[in-house]
Amino acid sequence: MAAGEENAGWARDAAGRVEARVAGTVGSLSQRIGWRERRRSLELYAILAVQAGVAAALAWTLAHELLGHPSPVFAPSAAVGTIAAAIGRRTRRTMELLVGVLAGLLVGDALIMVIGTGPWQIGTVVTIAILLALTMSRGGQVVTQAGGTAVLIATLSPIQRGLEVPRIIDAVIGAVSAVVVVALLPVNPVRIIQRAARPLFAALIEHLHNAADGLSSEDAGMVARARDGIFGLEPQLALLNDAVSGAQEAVAVSPARWHRRGEFEHYQRGTRYLSLAVGGGQEMLRRAATAVHDGEPIPPGLAAAVHYFGDALALLQVEAESGHRTERSEQLVLKAVDRAAEAYTEGVGFSGSVVVAQIRTVATDLLRSLGCHEDEAVAVIRRRFERERSKAEQPPAERGAA
Repeated sequence: MAAGEENAGWARDAAGRVEARVAGTVGSLSQRIGWRERRRSLELYAILAVQAGVAAALAWTLAHELLGHPSPVFAPSAAVGTIAAAIGRRTRRTMELLVGVLAGLLVGDALIMVIGTGPWQIGTVVTIAILLALTMSRGGQVVTQAGGTAVLIATLSPIQRGLEVPRIIDAVIGAVSAVVVVALLPVNPVRIIQRAARPLFAALIEHLHNAADGLSSEDAGMVARARDGIFGLEPQLALLNDAVSGAQEAVAVSPARWHRRGEFEHYQRGTRYLSLAVGGGQEMLRRAATAVHDGEPIPPGLAAAVHYFGDALALLQVEAESGHRTERSEQLVLKAVDRAAEAYTEGVGFSGSVVVAQIRTVATDLLRSLGCHEDEAVAVIRRRFERERSKAEQPPAERGAA
């Protein structure tokens, strides 16, 4: 009986080890391929797939059924190209698409009439069409459409005449269809921003708290890992900026989302200054890691300030999603400034002084994300810092009386 229980226990332990190894391997592979980031991108851009499919079908139907074009390939192509353009910039990309088509048509028609067709003629037509397109725009969709249209005209004009006008009409139908679909099937502006912001907030808060713990224990490796983690947030910031662009497009184009404009503007402002705060946080932790590595004095106030930033961001996220603004997040930001002033007065090294300066910068950006004007935020941070420095420089007896 005892032997059986022992064997069963050994089997459970072995199974547990195997399960842990498999879980670790899966987690490692998932991290390597960036599955989490891909999944978040898929959630953000899934609506684009639906919009592209509907726009392509609508464009083909309009061109084929209403206008009688036998093979309106360019109508759905233009629709998909417009939808697939950088989210939130489709109006500009639509104009680029049409300008590119016109550039390709002008050059293609004019040159083919003079130099004829053939391999070197195609190369010449495409080169001149792209150069013309570059004089109209900096590149992108204009160049692509100009080159593609020039190839089409140079290769198909001898076989099929009269491509010019249908090509322009199809491009217009496709672009307009895309804009209509975006208006009728818009993204939810608030939801799309929240989905992109949540993982960014979670990672940023975690890295700040880990950095604060590393400063408290003077663990240079821990601070360096937190620093690297914040520098690795660029893809998530880019995803958030795409989400804001998509939300801006939705509230501008779709009547169904116009009532969200005020809420969107709040998120837009917060996101803009959050990006600046992340940039300041990167420099803050870079210098913090250097300070610990070089053995500079690390007053407790530095770690406390970084901790307060993490707490302020957590509360700021909750307030943003709930729609109930309080002054608690602002108070936490100001407490971070207080602790930084105490640390500066107590004494820091060269890198430590840069950390203090970056704490002030990050605090200013966070206050601006809460709605403060730049001058007001800078003045508040300056007064708070100087006040706490003066208090910290007072003798203990005077400090207690105050």
